[in-house]
Amino acid sequence: MIDARLDSDHGGELVLCGTGPRPTSAELIGPRARVSGRLTGRGRTWKAVLPLHASRWSGPDLPLPVGDYAIAVTGADGDAIEVDLALELVQLGPIRASAVGATLTVGPPIDPAYDSGEGQAALERRYATRATGLENAVFFESFYGRNASCNPLAIDRELARRAPDVVRYWSVTDLSVRVPDGAVAVVDGSPEWWRARGSARLLVINDWMRRRFSRRPDQVVLQTWHGTPLKRLALHRPGFDPRRMAAVVKESRRWNVLLAQNPYAARILAKAYAFLTRPVWVEGYPRNDVLVTGDGASARAALGIAAGERVVLYAPTWRDDREQIVDFVDPAALAAQVDAVVLVRGHSRTLVPGRDAEGPRVIDVTGYPDTAELLLAADALVTDYSSVMFDFSVTGKPMFFLVPDLEHYRGELRGFYFDLAAHAPGPLVRTMDELVTALTGTDPADHAERYAAWRARFNARDDGHAAERIVTRILDQGFVER
Repeated sequence: MIDARLDSDHGGELVLCGTGPRPTSAELIGPRARVSGRLTGRGRTWKAVLPLHASRWSGPDLPLPVGDYAIAVTGADGDAIEVDLALELVQLGPIRASAVGATLTVGPPIDPAYDSGEGQAALERRYATRATGLENAVFFESFYGRNASCNPLAIDRELARRAPDVVRYWSVTDLSVRVPDGAVAVVDGSPEWWRARGSARLLVINDWMRRRFSRRPDQVVLQTWHGTPLKRLALHRPGFDPRRMAAVVKESRRWNVLLAQNPYAARILAKAYAFLTRPVWVEGYPRNDVLVTGDGASARAALGIAAGERVVLYAPTWRDDREQIVDFVDPAALAAQVDAVVLVRGHSRTLVPGRDAEGPRVIDVTGYPDTAELLLAADALVTDYSSVMFDFSVTGKPMFFLVPDLEHYRGELRGFYFDLAAHAPGPLVRTMDELVTALTGTDPADHAERYAAWRARFNARDDGHAAERIVTRILDQGFVER
């Protein structure tokens, strides 16, 4: 029999108490986070205190991400101890938590009065009808609040340097998301989130805006987007769908300015999103500045990788016909066969439904906050149709394209804007055996001419100063005041 309670101590704890010998371990196991409990006891009774917060990647101690966590207790004999709890929902500062059976559910710290369809509808009505003055502030959102990264992060850092009096709000799914120093985290759907979104003079986003949006007079939306496209987007996706077309046009009308990495992307994005009469800034990608000015030492240290290790980053895109990352690679086998640490980076859309890859010399970095740092840390990239190919080429390091479903993806799922096989700055392979051969035997000189042409076409403005140019435009056009 195990007794349990949820305590607010130290930012939230699950406390388990039982009889008999002290267990050897007690853990909370989630798809993207795992914590171990502190065990005490002298033989007749025992206690396990499991923190509802953790530090990842050498970062600060933060609340656990929202989700369900298995409660796993292992006895002294190595067998699992049955856990059957019934704990009501409790507010624990930065999270809310409850437990049923052997599952702990962690939720965001939103007042239950608002965490419902009716509650959100009431906040939406208040947001849409309340006449509020604008604040000299920026509302940032990256990948629907799942992290603070990408182009919005680079713009935040430059804006904080040059206009430190501007308030910077960051939309986050929960308080496990680390926001930049000096920024204010606002949890998606909370009253504070709605207020910040409605009062900030400038909104900087990198994907579709969710929920209702009612533009205030003089409020500006800068859509940075999140990659140069190979695969067809929005209005260009296969199959005519009137509802999709209406949704795309409605969405793009919310934007005032669109950012593009290069002239090619500017043309594609403007047409795909019916953004033909408003300004497109072609300034390179702010998120890639660090690829010119930085190095991978800090990321390697955070990941626990020794300086001399070879690092291969596997970063496939998502698939419209599956929720989780593709299974074309066995990361542990790849690490052994190419004698390297393999970093597995799933797409942002596979972050929530997926689960961390595991194995010797395998590190799942899907939840790592900043992709650019991973690109710096890697010695080689393995991808497929992901826009990461247009960013990694800034580094000049070798790329490999694992594309076993090329015909299906190109012909049925999405389609391409150009022939990848004709222009790829690295070998295209179909199987893991071919990938191993390419990683161990390819001479970079074989693709040097294509690589140079690729960089000239896609990376001409990725010179380490894109964020400076963007923030200069923001300030010069009065989107915010210094």
